[in-house]
Amino acid sequence: MASFESFYQEYPCSYNSPLNCDRPFQTAQQIKGAKFCLECGFPATLPQEAEIKGSQGTYQIASFVGVRGLGRLYSGVQLKDKQPVIIKEYLLPNRSFNESETQKRKDTFKRVGGVSLADSRIQNFRLVETKEAIADEKGERCYLITQGIESSQTLGKYLIEKGAMTPPDVREVLNQGLQTLQFLHTQKLRFPSNQTQLGITHGNINLDSTLIKVENNQKFSIYFCDLAIWENLFIPPIIPQPAPARPEQDLESLGLLAFTLWVGRTTNLLSNQPLNPRDNQQWPDTDSHLKQFIYRLIGLETPFENAEAARQALLKLPKEDRGKNSVGSSPASQKIEKPLPMPLILLGIFALLLLGGGIWYWLWGKKIDSPNQYIQWSRLVRNFSEVPNVPSGQFTYTGEKDSTWSYVLTQSVDNSRLGDLLTRPKSDATATFDYKSILSSNINNPVKSIEEVQTNKKDFAITSLVDNITDKLAKKQVAYDGLLVFVAFNKRDSNLANALGGQINIEQLRQIYTGKITNWQQINSKLPNLPVKAFAPTEPEAISKFQEIVLKNAPQDEALFAAKVTKLDTTKTQNLIRSETLEGRTTGIISFGIISKTSTQCTGYPLAIADGKNSAIQPLFQRRDRRSINPSDDLCQHDDYYVDVTTFQSYPLGYPIFVVYPKDSNRLPGGSTFAQMLTTRQGQCLLTKVGLVALQPMPDDINSYACKSVP
Repeated sequence: MASFESFYQEYPCSYNSPLNCDRPFQTAQQIKGAKFCLECGFPATLPQEAEIKGSQGTYQIASFVGVRGLGRLYSGVQLKDKQPVIIKEYLLPNRSFNESETQKRKDTFKRVGGVSLADSRIQNFRLVETKEAIADEKGERCYLITQGIESSQTLGKYLIEKGAMTPPDVREVLNQGLQTLQFLHTQKLRFPSNQTQLGITHGNINLDSTLIKVENNQKFSIYFCDLAIWENLFIPPIIPQPAPARPEQDLESLGLLAFTLWVGRTTNLLSNQPLNPRDNQQWPDTDSHLKQFIYRLIGLETPFENAEAARQALLKLPKEDRGKNSVGSSPASQKIEKPLPMPLILLGIFALLLLGGGIWYWLWGKKIDSPNQYIQWSRLVRNFSEVPNVPSGQFTYTGEKDSTWSYVLTQSVDNSRLGDLLTRPKSDATATFDYKSILSSNINNPVKSIEEVQTNKKDFAITSLVDNITDKLAKKQVAYDGLLVFVAFNKRDSNLANALGGQINIEQLRQIYTGKITNWQQINSKLPNLPVKAFAPTEPEAISKFQEIVLKNAPQDEALFAAKVTKLDTTKTQNLIRSETLEGRTTGIISFGIISKTSTQCTGYPLAIADGKNSAIQPLFQRRDRRSINPSDDLCQHDDYYVDVTTFQSYPLGYPIFVVYPKDSNRLPGGSTFAQMLTTRQGQCLLTKVGLVALQPMPDDINSYACKSVP
């Protein structure tokens, strides 16, 4: 199947992936009744309490869960009996499907959306149970209503959180998977249209279409979902349509799934390319019998005739061994009668060098957690409710109108806007915090918010611009912010991100943004002969920090920057890059923007930044392998990368965000209390989720137990 990045190209999404983009969700949250994303027009997510009527009942949306495969997931209930269900919403957006294509696919979906045993027996063959398939008669949406274990974790997410499976667990995945395939391939099945058929292929077995349910005793069950017969109906017609799958392809897909689970990742650590089972070096050596079995399953050796034959062979496999290391006697037990020949000595030295190189790569190329790394986190107050001595009163605070803080307050987090959550953060206290932004008259000196606090017009301010505060004001750091510099990024080898090696230095940026470098070949003759088109964002705070860090506040450079650089909203710059790329042009655009607007898009590649003779620092990390990103990564998979806090603390374009408040002891401590709340675990999690960087490393990631453990 084609990459999601190539889907829905008719919609100018700044992430290049409308289905995985969070802005349709933000639109639905911010505008009641909105049906389309404000940015690109892609269908918005369904609102809470929306109702879907089917032939077997009416279903109500409870909350948006996320994206899986070609659809969006919601939790919900069937109104008649209040039974919980999962609703998978498939889309047929009108710019990607014409009217006749839409109707044809709707009709087919209603006929084939879900399968059951033709004789009405109820048997658990670990296939997600489908209640009904619904097509919106007038709209561009279809819904698959399922129940049971649908909300369980996908194997893809399991792999990210738990890492590689043991050989016995891989064997159990194969055992259960083959049993389900045997059922699918041989039983007489009924579709929603009441049409029956002897056997069906899954056709879409992968990490995201296989769910895992772990019991308290650590036993687990896997369940297949998202069969190709209905999932593939929603591939846009501009994308090459997959051929009908054959049973032997299901066996191969299950084998590749098992291989990936055993290795514990999807890419080769050294080359960053997809795993290749033909490469013997990529296989674990802990169970040679299992390896030979998977070889047959994926067709590298004599394939199995069918799922039943494969399962019988699996059940007869000898127990786990230790691969090559378990064969033969121990070297220590062998008597050495003569010195080793020189070729073997040289070979041993070479092996030690390779081992040392591997250890170096493991330590430096991959992020390793230190046991002491989370000490600061463990000392934080847990949540808002535990912050003591919160004063009563209504506090008004401020920041620049187009500042980072003004932006992140509008972002959705935990089903609410951050600004709404922080208006009354402690529900049992009478303190409220109202934000009123202010616009500085001088765009090059945006410190009006500080003046508002100094003149007692506001209780406190949140800003990164604190160089000129007086000794009557105090400041407390609550997070990090920063600038990401981005250039064109796509799959072609000629794009700027690849040509630059994924990095740029501060001096090169200074020369670009003062007009001294006007062609990319002035940096390196191997770069494209292409004019430099430098843009800057519209946020005064971001511009001020760029001038401070890159231009060193040199008046002449600031004047050249103001005269030569076009200021354009970050999203519009990303769309401009995208439109030039889609037209087949190699674009020379470079721009920068605040992290919260640039780290979760994939039109522009965020370059690593070098300062002076220091190595370039890339603060964005690939989640699965815990390493910094590179231009070969697919940044459109937004859940796959994150800002590494420890690395970011050395990032040249990073800077702190402060709460600034009066030291006057006669005034209620609204500012210091608010800062105290933002530096609880709950506060740090919320700020991280909207694109700021926490003050200290947090265990795992923001979607895991570290943040789920606080309300």
